[in-house]
Amino acid sequence: MTGLPVKLVDKPWGMDVLPAPFAPAPGHRVGEIWFEPPPEVPSILIKYIFTSEKLSVQVHPNDAQALAAGGKTTGKDECWLVIHAEPGATLGVGFNQPIDHDAMRAAALDGSIEHLLTWYPVRPGDFFYIPAGTVHAIGAGVGVIEIQQNADITYRLYDYGRPRELHLHDGIAVARGEPYAPALHRHIPDAGTVELADGRYFQAHRIDGVPDAALCAAYRCPVLLLPREGTLRIGETVIHPGECATSESLDAAVFDEGGQAIVVRAKL
Repeated sequence: MTGLPVKLVDKPWGMDVLPAPFAPAPGHRVGEIWFEPPPEVPSILIKYIFTSEKLSVQVHPNDAQALAAGGKTTGKDECWLVIHAEPGATLGVGFNQPIDHDAMRAAALDGSIEHLLTWYPVRPGDFFYIPAGTVHAIGAGVGVIEIQQNADITYRLYDYGRPRELHLHDGIAVARGEPYAPALHRHIPDAGTVELADGRYFQAHRIDGVPDAALCAAYRCPVLLLPREGTLRIGETVIHPGECATSESLDAAVFDEGGQAIVVRAKL
């Protein structure tokens, strides 16, 4: 087992006041807190994202599209668990009606693409699975835990006039001009062990208390563990909220009976 290095990344759109247990240094606006993927689970990246402004309208390719675009080994499926939401906070996922690529390009160029997305009001506990090809944007005043394929490949379609590169040709080629599937979005109850995701690339559960034998059997492989409430222990190492660790299996970790944690395993 190893505790993973924690990286706090300043962003212009980040927050200078974060939910506990995080505390940015004075004068810093932290937008991302992420954990270096370990050799045991190299294909999965977990990070926190905190926003004070809207993020770009963007899309990620799938594996085949990423490879065809220039040698990237994987695309990017990802998911979000909302942990913080200021009043009026929203996430934009999918289009509010079908749109073809020509209309999508025109909307990206004139900025109206923002208004063609479906914006979901969010609260802590809301969960979204974002398959590759889904056009999406994180609104202001949101904190999420993001679990994703470990691939640095994002195509920005619109960025509110910020001076960053857009990727209209590549992005529109892989974007799905369709509404978001309702089955991929739900609210996670405050209590109880719940499966968050079981996709092609990773499986994740929110564990309440001590995992049972069936769950331990499903995660009898290298896993990533992210405490949310209480601590967990692997060997002599104690992992606290705000940290992340890898373990040889779920049953190698000792959980607080009153705690909560997220467990993730790679499937490919």
